[in-house]
Amino acid sequence: MMIKTSPLLDLSATLSDLNYVKEIHVVAVNNEVKELLWLLQRNFNGDVLIKTVNLQKDASQNFNFSFNDEPEAIATYNEPLTYLYEPNAAVLKSGSFNSVSTLLNVDKLHKHSHLYTSQTLIDFPGRRFIIEKILPFNKKTFSKEKISKANITTRNFPLSVNDIRKKLKVKDGGNTYLFFSTDCNDSKIIIVCSKAD
Repeated sequence: MMIKTSPLLDLSATLSDLNYVKEIHVVAVNNEVKELLWLLQRNFNGDVLIKTVNLQKDASQNFNFSFNDEPEAIATYNEPLTYLYEPNAAVLKSGSFNSVSTLLNVDKLHKHSHLYTSQTLIDFPGRRFIIEKILPFNKKTFSKEKISKANITTRNFPLSVNDIRKKLKVKDGGNTYLFFSTDCNDSKIIIVCSKAD
């Protein structure tokens, strides 16, 4: 039996309410989670397989993992290397933060940042970036870079995108991507990137 539910449901809480769940499909379209599909099989009592998919115009991004393995998966951590990865919405909804690190052999920037990094470029279920520069979060240091237009994302950072734009006087758009985050040393950083695709 398959049950289709709203993407707002919490996976862990719903799993404790439902019996015989064999698979959970987290379905996103253009990086927006649209639905959760719960596949139930009579008397099933094993590992629950989580299948994530982000359907895009020309392709789809897939990532699968065992829900039961996620608590045991041990993520590795590192400072930003050559490439930066931002998981798609389906992966984020699935809560597979440690499994992404272990199964794809990428390092997390911080336990709560949910950004990943590697020395070599890999296929990744999300956006891929080339790291151009890493800056400390400091208005004076940032102003020397003369970046007036950029796409901004925050992950595990105390300020909102709007607050950052006002503080640093950066307009939206362009080919520069700025990630404001916390690294594995608990430092607030700005990662200056360009798209790897």
